Amino acid sequence: MVLTLPAATRAAVFHGPDDIRLETVPLRAPAPGETLVRIRACGLCSSETLTWYMRRKAPLVLGHEPAGEVVAAGAGVALEPGTRVFIHHHAPCLRCRACRRGEYVHCPTWRRTHLEPGGLCEYALVPGEITAADMLALPPEVGDEAAVFVEPLACVVKSLRRARVGAGDRVAVVGLGVMGLLHILLARRLPVERVVGVDLLMERLAAARAAGADEVVLAAGSRPQADDTVGRDAVEGAEGSAGDDGAATQVREATDGGADVVVVTPASLQAVRLGYECVAPGGRLVIFTPVPPEELWPLPLHDLFFREVEIVPTYSAGPDDTREALRAIAGGLPVEGLISHRLGLEQVAEGYRLVAEGRALKVVVRP
Repeated sequence: MVLTLPAATRAAVFHGPDDIRLETVPLRAPAPGETLVRIRACGLCSSETLTWYMRRKAPLVLGHEPAGEVVAAGAGVALEPGTRVFIHHHAPCLRCRACRRGEYVHCPTWRRTHLEPGGLCEYALVPGEITAADMLALPPEVGDEAAVFVEPLACVVKSLRRARVGAGDRVAVVGLGVMGLLHILLARRLPVERVVGVDLLMERLAAARAAGADEVVLAAGSRPQADDTVGRDAVEGAEGSAGDDGAATQVREATDGGADVVVVTPASLQAVRLGYECVAPGGRLVIFTPVPPEELWPLPLHDLFFREVEIVPTYSAGPDDTREALRAIAGGLPVEGLISHRLGLEQVAEGYRLVAEGRALKVVVRP
């Protein structure tokens, strides 16, 4: 029987902050080493609501948290049609100096590879580098909706690894959107001493408690309900925000002098400053999300030097991290409880609006 492959796919295309269109884009057959997949589910990432970050990329097909099913494979691909898979949106060459050092996101191949046309579409072509290095067969116990968490959870795996979270550490997480909550869920699986969560929203503090936080702190400027909206350019809306000395004092009290590791998830200098005030001497401040390039933080070098605080940026994730994330999900990490909205491809623009306004935790789209 000859398999007829789709020559086009519907896809959600970003043209501007308030201009996401559902378009039909061409699709080619897989070449040797490549894979054609049907997208079964895709998560929405809060980074795709950051205007300054997205505008420079437009137009582009959105979505980089897909789970799919193999439809057809080029020569040399071992996965059979019908196999459910996690697909990373980038993959390294595994041979260059950066890869040999485990610094996969700095591999030139990693930076140039991407799904064609993207994750928020009906079908996508997976290039050979991704097929070979970071497309993983899903075990039966990991459903499609759980699988969309593999990529974001992999970023958290890398974050906690770079922060050298270890036995007896006190951990604070500033910003309790889905990424902050994933940090709490994963930190609780480590032999840490205490986990504290900080956010503007009461309901996110409750979610942090449910995820395993020992203490929660309501930050200044708190909003009582999630359906109070935040302007699109107020980047705190992507993951929540926080920030005053009162909150920092409460975190220091809850951690007996400061947290050994503070993870800041919002794209907000205010949150970074708060995070710095929460760090214990000898501790690490993790910058999980970038701020606009023109925004500068006057680094308190004198204080940083004598307190020996480390600044640890962490960007995306590599193949080792995705495999560890998939193992954690297959082992029962309760990620699906973070899903707040399930939408169709026609509702993608609404989904991103909910994320940008802080009215959603995890939005999952089923094309």
